[in-house]
Amino acid sequence: MFQFATVTDKGSRKINEDSIGVFQNGDNFGCVLCDGLGGHGMGDEASKLVKDVFTDVFYKTKDIKNFLKAAFCAAQDILLLEQSSKNAKNKMKTTAVSFVANNKNLYIGHIGDSRLYLFRKNKVMLRTIDHSVPQMLALSGDIKESEIRNHHDRNIVLKVMGIDWENEEFDLMKPISLKKCQAVLLCSDGFWELIDEKEMCNYLKSAGSVDEWLEMMQDEVRSKGTGKNMDNYSAIAVWNI
Repeated sequence: MFQFATVTDKGSRKINEDSIGVFQNGDNFGCVLCDGLGGHGMGDEASKLVKDVFTDVFYKTKDIKNFLKAAFCAAQDILLLEQSSKNAKNKMKTTAVSFVANNKNLYIGHIGDSRLYLFRKNKVMLRTIDHSVPQMLALSGDIKESEIRNHHDRNIVLKVMGIDWENEEFDLMKPISLKKCQAVLLCSDGFWELIDEKEMCNYLKSAGSVDEWLEMMQDEVRSKGTGKNMDNYSAIAVWNI
């Protein structure tokens, strides 16, 4: 059984280009978070379209194990068709991160630099690996993981939805047993850039509910973003109880 809380905010920007969705059907539960690329324009339309496709595919599928691949492929195809119909080939791009779960396993997929964190015993068990320039530099050892948040190229995303793929660009993780999952956090870069993993874990340990956990993290994000050109920020917090 899952409990969840959500937040999405435009920050100091004029438009919120993030979109979030949570869906449940019997024993199946899932959510998706998308962050439209503002520099290309029409990012809000791209993120909403992808969120809507994921939601639609979820309620139509009977095969939760293969949901993510089907949803990513369908959303990419429909997004490219929408670009073509609106003469927006160089616009309408978005990240996407999603998980679905049945009563046994949790399945994770993502593209771009929106993240999913999985927690166990109040510690980060895993997180998705960003498709970004600073993440690649960290993987090659040129910078430390802690330097990703403030790197001058942190907004350069290497893989997104809405660009022609030669092959499937999204990453799918191996199934994870729900027994190993305490909590899940999906968030856009406007959220995770302003709160580190240690703070996430400390708040998880002290929170009495999933709503309180997200509220604590959101307060941290707001306090650090005050007085800056604050990006849109969004998060979906989920507890496995």
